[in-house]
Amino acid sequence: MIKLLFNLKPFTMTILLILVFISGQAMAELALPTLMSDVVNNGMMQGDTGYILTYGAYMLVVALVSSACSIIGAFFSARVALGLGRNLRDMVFTRVENYSLHEFDKLGTASLITRTTNDIVQIQTVLVMMLRFMIYSPIMSIGGIVMAVSRDRGLTVILLVVIPILVAFIAIMASSVMPAFKSMQKKLDRLNMVLRENLTGIRVIRAFNKLTHEHERFENANGDLTDTAIKVNQTMAVMHPAMMLIMSLTSILIVWLGGVRVAQGRMQIGDMMAFIQYAMQIMFSFIMVAVMFVMVPRAQASAERINEVLEMEPEIVD
Repeated sequence: MIKLLFNLKPFTMTILLILVFISGQAMAELALPTLMSDVVNNGMMQGDTGYILTYGAYMLVVALVSSACSIIGAFFSARVALGLGRNLRDMVFTRVENYSLHEFDKLGTASLITRTTNDIVQIQTVLVMMLRFMIYSPIMSIGGIVMAVSRDRGLTVILLVVIPILVAFIAIMASSVMPAFKSMQKKLDRLNMVLRENLTGIRVIRAFNKLTHEHERFENANGDLTDTAIKVNQTMAVMHPAMMLIMSLTSILIVWLGGVRVAQGRMQIGDMMAFIQYAMQIMFSFIMVAVMFVMVPRAQASAERINEVLEMEPEIVD
């Protein structure tokens, strides 16, 4: 994967712009809960309408800046990922054109088709996520922890308990999904090979009355890929509701303990609301990193297959 990322050199300036806009989005989102806390504590609780309108306007401006940075960052991320995909397809196609029959037999035509299409799409998908979240998630998690501590040190004990549980759950999910993602690409190769043989050899298949046999071959390859994909998606489907359950339980715990501290006069309502927002931002950042790292193994498998094509030297040189 790292070898292929060296091909991002032509997009260096665009990547720097992405980093600037994503950082701006993260900083703006970190500022919103603090502004909301000020509106509640100094505006609503004091009955100061002017303060509410002034800081409400500030919140609106910050939200617009965050949205603009997010849209621009996503646009440039897509351009970089698609540009890299275009260049990789060109490189793979040019390399394959120079192969002799021995190299074709070694890799297989069906596999070469999969590597030029599906494998490169996997890399594009992961690259978009990396450009979006490799900077955004660390800023949000570290910044969220710092801002949460500044709101109330006592409630940060909740985060010290919840975050390790979240990380452990993510690690278990990732370890179960990674092998399945790798095997899916090989099974997709198998399906493409069977389909291609049926299309190119249809006259021979009909001449020898092998239609039923070939249909069974395709059903087996298709069923094998489908079963693996279903298992992967079932595992991934468990992740989202489980994460939401952890986040909801964390919110309940913060409201409960925060309510006790508010009743004791040790905490203001606005600070508790801001703390909840920062806790959600921190956990959401971990979830985004988890999703990315679950996708990386599949992209890594695809990158290895593409590198195999690019690094294979033709035996016959013109």
